[in-house]
Amino acid sequence: MTVGEVDTLAGLDAQRRRWVAAACAQVNRDRLRDLLTGLVDIASPTGDEAPLARHITTTLEAAGISARTMYLDDRQANSWGRVPGNGTGPDLLLYAPIDTVTSGNAEEDLPWVGESLRADMVARAASVEDYVIGLGASNPKGHAACVLAAGEAIRAAGIPLTGDLLLGFGAGGMPTNARPGVGNPRRNTGQGVGCSFLLEQGVWADFALIAKPGWTVSWEEVGLAWFEITVHGSHTYVGSRHRLPYQNPVAAAGAVATRLEEWFPQYSLAHRDGLVLPQGMVANIRGGWERTASFTPENVRMMVDLRLSPRTTPTVAKRELVAAVRQIAADLGGIRIDVEQVLAIPGAGSDPQMWLCRKAIEAWEAAEAAPHQEFHDASGATDANILRGRGIPTVRVGMPKVVDAPFEVDFAMGMNTVDLREAEKLTKYLIRVALDTVTRTLDEVGSY
Repeated sequence: MTVGEVDTLAGLDAQRRRWVAAACAQVNRDRLRDLLTGLVDIASPTGDEAPLARHITTTLEAAGISARTMYLDDRQANSWGRVPGNGTGPDLLLYAPIDTVTSGNAEEDLPWVGESLRADMVARAASVEDYVIGLGASNPKGHAACVLAAGEAIRAAGIPLTGDLLLGFGAGGMPTNARPGVGNPRRNTGQGVGCSFLLEQGVWADFALIAKPGWTVSWEEVGLAWFEITVHGSHTYVGSRHRLPYQNPVAAAGAVATRLEEWFPQYSLAHRDGLVLPQGMVANIRGGWERTASFTPENVRMMVDLRLSPRTTPTVAKRELVAAVRQIAADLGGIRIDVEQVLAIPGAGSDPQMWLCRKAIEAWEAAEAAPHQEFHDASGATDANILRGRGIPTVRVGMPKVVDAPFEVDFAMGMNTVDLREAEKLTKYLIRVALDTVTRTLDEVGSY
């Protein structure tokens, strides 16, 4: 090893160093590019992941990995594979969701993502130097490609495993309900429905690692609660506003939204603890007839997403929001505002001292040749909440956001761009963590 070179295998015993090195030798950037291109080129908006799930199953089988496509319905499906051990050690699930929150279809996505669909917003991969660009190329498909590549490499290296290595690719990982106007009869197509179904159908493990953005080891994250807030006023006609009682709920809703946006930072600071800083946001406002500008509706509705610390239940958050809304209503002259909770996914955490978390941190420190840097003030939610909520000790690790690309990176481009150098680094990291777990005995990992 030359001066300044990082020993990514530091801390492993001699046998596991050989095993990890052998598997990592199977990883190359061209294969990652091919895997990622195959994932990006198949559109998989939430609720319509079945074609991509079938592709992943075929890819796993081609690598000699036993795999299945698991259908939730005829349009939505998971894929999963298994590299078997001899049954004496712990099972580990490497997991990534596969759906994108936008569709790549102009009729669905415009004008909400912008005036037009950029090249990164459609399901067609393109390469620029070491970057792959396309809808979901980083989040989630770049991470799914790393899980695929890690599984392929471990299988190709022929390493004797004690526990099973499970590879899970879940539908419905985005925070969304069913997309309107596409004919899906089920409302619950997002919010971790694929991950939950995977576990219900017996794909279970002693530990799980979910690959999602963020180059750090996280053992807890926020949940989320959604609320529909209805602001009431009077249904009237513009020609009569000077003759009749007039209380425009559209104008009042704007004031309510502004006051809520001022309150959310107070809520965040009150619940800042551990690794999280839960956020809130008014996401949309709906009301009135688009066919006319002459009449006001009786009410206007808005949706609020309020993130939840693992130490805050959905009911506690609801009470805080209701109290804030009551004060806003009083400040605005006593207008009527109703609050209804319409969704709740509690936040969850795992013990940072459990086996997988310690080994994930050790691997991170070896990769960086530095002490682990905890990422605080997080407010993103993933299927890790489903895994932890079902009792599986889980960590989250992923690639850092692209920041040094030869093009501008906004929110969407960050979701839709992956740096293959980082993908290679994450894949080798996943290999190390996996082989440091599924080659152990149950006594070693403290799992019985």
